[in-house]
Amino acid sequence: MRRFVLIAAMTLAGLPAAQAVDCDNAEDQATMTACADMALKATDRQLNTTYQAITRRLADDPDTAKQLVAAQRAWIAFRDAECDFRSSGVSGGSAYPMVRAACLDGLTRTRLDQLKTLLACQEGDMNCPVPAE
Repeated sequence: MRRFVLIAAMTLAGLPAAQAVDCDNAEDQATMTACADMALKATDRQLNTTYQAITRRLADDPDTAKQLVAAQRAWIAFRDAECDFRSSGVSGGSAYPMVRAACLDGLTRTRLDQLKTLLACQEGDMNCPVPAE
């Protein structure tokens, strides 16, 4: 797991603001949950940046842009339902937020990779609806 230091997240997680979070060596549930949440938020920011780059390239093609929006909404619904299912075994427990955030992060990373692939399409790739830059 990556090392993150984010005072605001520590405060929200109930950790002392002066304490740095060492996600590589997290030993308590509150820290592990905060680290999973920070990882998810970082991946989600990257996903949003990549998604917006695609929408900019599709500015001249409103029909394809509409399909992207529909696909992204369907993917979000799938991701959330899948992670609800995957984390159901620890529902109600102290590990639930961490397990669910880790699932969301993993699936978001996969989607991010898919969207990055669309940004890297070569001119003439008929399997790619996103115009080359």
